[in-house]
Amino acid sequence: MALIQCPECHKDVSDSAFKCPACGKTLKKAQRTVIGKVIKWLFVLFNILMILWVIFGLGGASDIYSSAQSSAEQAGAAIGTGLAIGMIATIWVVGDIIIGFLVLLTRPKSS
Repeated sequence: MALIQCPECHKDVSDSAFKCPACGKTLKKAQRTVIGKVIKWLFVLFNILMILWVIFGLGGASDIYSSAQSSAEQAGAAIGTGLAIGMIATIWVVGDIIIGFLVLLTRPKSS
């Protein structure tokens, strides 16, 4: 364990310290572990995929709605689209809560 000088107060500080104990200056930033980085990117990718699912789902639903022959088919397409969006929103919220909690648990710690 080597000693370095704090750039703010010029006191000797351990090179493994994240903050200077004398003045509180941040010396180095805490890093996520590999698992933490993977979970964070999983969270980002999950949200991107959910956005794409909603966009393409609504595009497909509008195609079905516009090609419907009768008002009953249009009503069925509208009801089906509403149910599908509700299902997607539920999966999105539950997935974000679970993965977000894992992101929170794997955040970088400075101690």
